[in-house]
Amino acid sequence: MRRYDLDWLRVIVFGLLIIYHVGMFFVPWDFHLKNNFIYGWVTWPMLFLNQWRLPILFVISGMGTWYALGKRNAWQFSGERIKRLLLPLVFGMIFIIPPQVYVERLAKGQFTGSYFEFWPSLAFIGTYPEGNLSWHHLWFLPYLLLYSLLLTPLFVYLKNKPDNAYLRKLETWISGVRPQLLWVLLPFYFTYTILQEFFPVTHNFTNDWFTMVNYFFFFIAGFSLAGVGQSFWDKVRMNRRKLLMAGMLSFTVYILMNWFIEHTVTMHFIRNAFKVVNIWLWITVCFGYAAQYLNRESKLLRNANEAVYPFYILHQSVMMVIAYWVRDWNWGFWPKASLMILGTFGISYLIYEFLIRRWKTVRPLFGMKNGELKRARVSLSRL
Repeated sequence: MRRYDLDWLRVIVFGLLIIYHVGMFFVPWDFHLKNNFIYGWVTWPMLFLNQWRLPILFVISGMGTWYALGKRNAWQFSGERIKRLLLPLVFGMIFIIPPQVYVERLAKGQFTGSYFEFWPSLAFIGTYPEGNLSWHHLWFLPYLLLYSLLLTPLFVYLKNKPDNAYLRKLETWISGVRPQLLWVLLPFYFTYTILQEFFPVTHNFTNDWFTMVNYFFFFIAGFSLAGVGQSFWDKVRMNRRKLLMAGMLSFTVYILMNWFIEHTVTMHFIRNAFKVVNIWLWITVCFGYAAQYLNRESKLLRNANEAVYPFYILHQSVMMVIAYWVRDWNWGFWPKASLMILGTFGISYLIYEFLIRRWKTVRPLFGMKNGELKRARVSLSRL
């Protein structure tokens, strides 16, 4: 059975990702380009999204792997993952990412000249940030590819033996909301409490142990929760309001602890306990409300689900070019942010609609299947 709520969540979370990246232009946090005025208050909604936006994407990817393995063997699945993740990554690093690096170099006075003086002669010299070769926001793809290939043997075993002790024990804990379920959070507590302290996020695939291990666990968790089956979906759907209230409370406590309480060693361990619980509460809130209201097919979902991957690949390059031109405009936050959001979605849509979706040779470069294009043409021929 296809989970349409997972498709909707995937579309919604990637949409929030675009808005989040626009927000990075306005907050004090490090980013490639910055607005001429920084808005401190924007950090609060950004901090809320930052808690769970990436974890839920890896959880959804893990869940999608469970369903994908129901129709494919290990070799078919691995081949498809390589085609749909590695090919867009390589194409993106050659053609999509360089405009981002180019406008950053211009803005910081590190390069002067036209784009075609920068690309390709300088675009691939050295690795970012010292050099120019980078995968920037596409870091999600190599990490996901590594997890998929590394875990395929284990996942195939679990998929072929759905009554294995691991999944059944997890189902028992979830269906009974037993205290033992807290043990499941220990790996995440370890990554946020220990690994994050020693390995800052770099997304460079080397010496990035916090990112690598943390999202590895979220990916496994997604596969495991999908393997638990309907009992998980029923539980989060029936308890969605309680989970929402608990999530609001945990996030409030977490903010107050960071704001008012001194950062001691003891508080470090307590604060990260709230952080891990808060992340999982909001992930389950999303699943609960999606299971209740979004688990249904629609034409809008079919179109959005097909477009979301190309939008993800395109959006930050489009946004960065817009940001370069508007960064010194004397506009307020809302006019400038609105222009950037609408411009990013609008230009990405035009590129997707006229240069990607209709062309079978281009579609695989953006992770799209040509079978979807064939079905669309058959439908049009019947009208």
